[in-house]
Amino acid sequence: MSWVYLIIAITMEVIGTTNMKLAHGFTKLVPSILMFVFYGLSFAFITLALKKIDVSIAYAIWSGVGTALIAVIGFLYFKEPATAIKIGSIALIVLGVIGLMLTDKHISPAT
Repeated sequence: MSWVYLIIAITMEVIGTTNMKLAHGFTKLVPSILMFVFYGLSFAFITLALKKIDVSIAYAIWSGVGTALIAVIGFLYFKEPATAIKIGSIALIVLGVIGLMLTDKHISPAT
């Protein structure tokens, strides 16, 4: 269940960050409020995930996957330029997350 909590935490963080962009520096009320709501949910779920997952693994995955997903959202939704260096850097983040997951001997769907 801890891995499910981590996935939910990542999802909430990505939604919160997307709303941060949509808030336009706190000038849009609804996205500004949603940003805090989703970040709060993200922290709540990552706290639950940390009951069974090492903090070094959970936080790296949470931040790395969140960063990669936000970059992709930036390219696709916000029409930010997707350069070869940006795409390569995202690939390195994903490889780093995979590497961390492979080093954690406690990873299993049941935890």
